[in-house]
Amino acid sequence: AVSVPGIDWFSLHSSREQLLLLRDLAFRPEAVSAALAVFERKIAQLQRPQDRWQPRQVLLFSGHMVDRPGRALPRFPAAAEAIAAKAIDDAVGALDPGADDLALSQAAAGGDLLFLEACQRRGVRCQIMLPFAEPEFIERSVLPSIDGARWRDRYYAASAAANTSVRAMPSEVGALPDASDPFERCNLWLLYTALAAGIEKTRFVTLWNGEGGDGPGGTAHLAREIKRHTGRVVWLDTRELFRSLLPGKA
Repeated sequence: AVSVPGIDWFSLHSSREQLLLLRDLAFRPEAVSAALAVFERKIAQLQRPQDRWQPRQVLLFSGHMVDRPGRALPRFPAAAEAIAAKAIDDAVGALDPGADDLALSQAAAGGDLLFLEACQRRGVRCQIMLPFAEPEFIERSVLPSIDGARWRDRYYAASAAANTSVRAMPSEVGALPDASDPFERCNLWLLYTALAAGIEKTRFVTLWNGEGGDGPGGTAHLAREIKRHTGRVVWLDTRELFRSLLPGKA
């Protein structure tokens, strides 16, 4: 991580927070102590965050993807896109964000891209943070959804928008450790990046049904993690939003 060209203070600080957690858990104390020393030397060489632009607030998002074709139990049917878009736009608007703020999210088809579009319409600085290199992310988290080609085009538009940067975890944080899940790791990367700007600045918006995900590292995982740190959560409950479109919910 410290050798990545152009690495910034926030990225290193978020990785350092993970090391501090391992230290508190007494996990391999000698190795963790040595790694912390390396990170702290590098952080000391970088421009201090108080000397750089600081966000007034950080909007962190996680939400369901649009369903894949043939999904057995619908969760985010394609017909619910307009409902989700309005709910997310209203939630973002209620936080009154602008150019002084920062938005952090992945960019999967569905909630992520709807959130990014809502933030970009308001001039918010956006960081798209991906668990994989961009081509793999598009193959795994954009194209498989219903109408995937259209979502891919929206991904490209969002990633190319003004005041938006794309960061890929393998190149910024390093190779995935053994037995780690990339989606869980990316959730923690998003969380620690937000918290590095100040826990009091973090606002978490989530489009979620309140249930566990299809695998590790979904919205449920990040929701649990954020609740351990801050109660500033805007929960858009899809069970209510999509009630008329879900089986047995009308």
